[in-house]
Amino acid sequence: MKIRKGDRVQIMAGKDRGREGVVTASFPGKGNGVGKVIVEGYNIARRHTKARSAEDPGGIIDKEMPMDASNVAIISPKDGKPTRVGYTFEGDDKIRVCKRTGEKIPENNS
Repeated sequence: MKIRKGDRVQIMAGKDRGREGVVTASFPGKGNGVGKVIVEGYNIARRHTKARSAEDPGGIIDKEMPMDASNVAIISPKDGKPTRVGYTFEGDDKIRVCKRTGEKIPENNS
């Protein structure tokens, strides 16, 4: 999967379309599926939780839910626009590259 934790992305589909955020978790697809990502502060769902103990009272909590990785695009480090990601090799290293500008995407693109 080309999107990793810490990447700055723009949401391309869904109720938060057009907004930018940072990926807090990345879950690669299992064999045949598209991977999922959690973007900080977006795709919030309300969950009703049961009280488990005196310290955990339960109630309605807001929770960030995973979205398909195909619904987000990495923000280009050079011009700040959404881009696709490709790969290139430098020696034995596989480097992520911005398809728009050809720039290398740093490991922490935040």
